[in-house]
Amino acid sequence: MTTFSIFLILIVIVSFLLVVVIMVQNPKGGGLSSSFGGGGTQQLGGVKKTTDFLDKSTWTLATLLLVLILLSNIDLMSGGSVQESKVPTEDIQVETPAAPANPAATDNTQE
Repeated sequence: MTTFSIFLILIVIVSFLLVVVIMVQNPKGGGLSSSFGGGGTQQLGGVKKTTDFLDKSTWTLATLLLVLILLSNIDLMSGGSVQESKVPTEDIQVETPAAPANPAATDNTQE
C-alpha cells in the first residue's frame, strides 16, 4: 500500500467524521446541545460545553483534513507513489492516412 493510498483513506475517514459533526450541530442552538435538557437548570454536561466541544471538533477536523490534503499533494508531487510508464514512448510511431490528392475527385454524394 502506497503512502498516497494511506492519505486517501485518512482523508475519507476525516471527511466522514467532519460531516457527522457538522450535521449534529444546529445553527439556531438546537442540535445535540438541546437534547441535554434544553433550558432546564440542571443539565448533563451543560449546553455551552457541548457547543464548545462540537465547535472545537469541527475546527480540529477541518484543519486535519486540510493538512492531510496538503501532505498527500506533496507526496504525489515528490514522486513518492507515481509509477513510471512501462510503455517506451520513443519507439511508438503513429501512421496517419494519406490525404487524397484531389479532394474534388472523391465521391461524397448522398442518395
